[in-house]
Amino acid sequence: MISRQLKILFLLTQDLESPSGLGRYWPLAHALATKGHHVRIAALHSSWEDLSNRKFISDGVEIEYVAPMHIKKSNNRKYYYSPFKLLAVALRATWALSRAAISAPVDIIHIGKPHPMNSLAGLFASMIKDTRFCVDCDDYEAESNRFEKRWQKTGVTFFENRIPRIARLVTTNTNFMKSKLIQWGCSPDRILYLSNGVDVQRYPTPNPDEINKLRSELGLGNKQTVLYLGSLSLPSHPVDLLLEAFVFVCQKFPDTALLLVGGGEDYLKLKDKAKGLGIDQVTIFTGRIQPQKVPLYYALADVSVDPVYDNDAAKGRSPLKLFESWVCGVPFVTAPVGDRQFILGEPPAGILSQRAGDPKSLAESIIEILVSKNLARELCIRGKERVKAYTWDRLATQLEQEYQKIL
Repeated sequence: MISRQLKILFLLTQDLESPSGLGRYWPLAHALATKGHHVRIAALHSSWEDLSNRKFISDGVEIEYVAPMHIKKSNNRKYYYSPFKLLAVALRATWALSRAAISAPVDIIHIGKPHPMNSLAGLFASMIKDTRFCVDCDDYEAESNRFEKRWQKTGVTFFENRIPRIARLVTTNTNFMKSKLIQWGCSPDRILYLSNGVDVQRYPTPNPDEINKLRSELGLGNKQTVLYLGSLSLPSHPVDLLLEAFVFVCQKFPDTALLLVGGGEDYLKLKDKAKGLGIDQVTIFTGRIQPQKVPLYYALADVSVDPVYDNDAAKGRSPLKLFESWVCGVPFVTAPVGDRQFILGEPPAGILSQRAGDPKSLAESIIEILVSKNLARELCIRGKERVKAYTWDRLATQLEQEYQKIL
C-alpha cells in the first residue's frame, strides 16, 4: 500500500533507446508509475535535432528529451564530438537538465549514472528545491567507456567517485560496484543493491508466422542460431571474443549461424573482423532494431551469449540480456565474472564457461547447449522460474520503500 504518492524525476544523460530497447531506467520508471507515483524522465538524445516529438507521455511516465547527448548516433554507428564541441554540448545539456529539474514539483531527483552533466543539474536543483538527491551506479563508468582524451576520463572518474558520497540514496546493480562505492567513501547504509530485471509483459510469445518470415528474411533457413543482442561497443561488450569463439563452433557445427543484433561505434570493425576470421558468410549483422521486435529475435535463437573478459568493466555490469533470455525461453551462456554466477543461482539457469575471455572455452559452452536438447530444455525451465524474482515490479517495490525511508 502506498503511504504517500511520490513525485520522482529521473535525470539521464542517455536516451531510452538501448540495444535491447528497454534499458534499466524506463522499466523502473514505468513500474513506479504503475504503483501510483508521479514519474518524469528528463533525458538527452543522440539524435535530438531530428526528433519530431521531444515531450510525450508513455504508459503513465512523462518523458522529455531536453538536449543532445555527448555522442551522436546515426544508423548503426556512434560518432564522437571534438573536445571543444563536446564541452559546448556538455554545458548546454547541463543547463537543460537543470531547467527540467527545477521546473516542476519533485520529491526525489534520481540521476541515472553519476555523469558530470546530470550530477551537476541534480545537485543544483536539489539544493534549490530541498529535494532528496539519489544516484544510480549501474556500470563502472571510468572503465567501461571509450575516452578520446585523458581529461575526459579524469572528469568522469572524479564525479563517479564523489557524487555517491553526497547522495541520500545510492542504487547499484552489482556487488562489485557496491564494494567500489564503499571503497570510495560512500556510507554502506545509503547503498541499495538493486539488480537489473525484466518486464515480463513486454516479451510476449511471437506469432510463428512472424518468426518464420524473419528467419527467411535473414537467410537463417534451418540453421541453429547463436544470438548476441546488445551494443557493438568493444570497451564494455567484447563481441570480438564471441566472433573468435564462433570459429570453433563452426568447426563442430558448420551449419550454424551467428546473429548479432544491435549497433555501436565498432559495428564496421566487427564486420571486418568476421570477414578476417572467415565467418562473414554465417555471421548476420542486423543493426539496431525496434524495441518491440526484441522478443521476435530471441525466438530465432538456440542460445544467447554474453561474452566477457575478467576485468573491472565486466564486473561492474549486470547484463540485461540474461534476464531477457530467461523470459524468452532461450538458454544463456556467459562466464563467472562479477555477479553472473550469483544471479544464475543453483542449480544454474545458464552455462558458465570455465575461462573468462578465452574463445575456445566460450565455444565449448555454446556447443554444450547445441548438442543437447535436453540440457537446453532444462536451462529454459530453470530460467523461467528464476526470472520471477527479477521482475521490475518487484524491484520497483524495493526502490519505493527506500524512497519512503529517506523522506
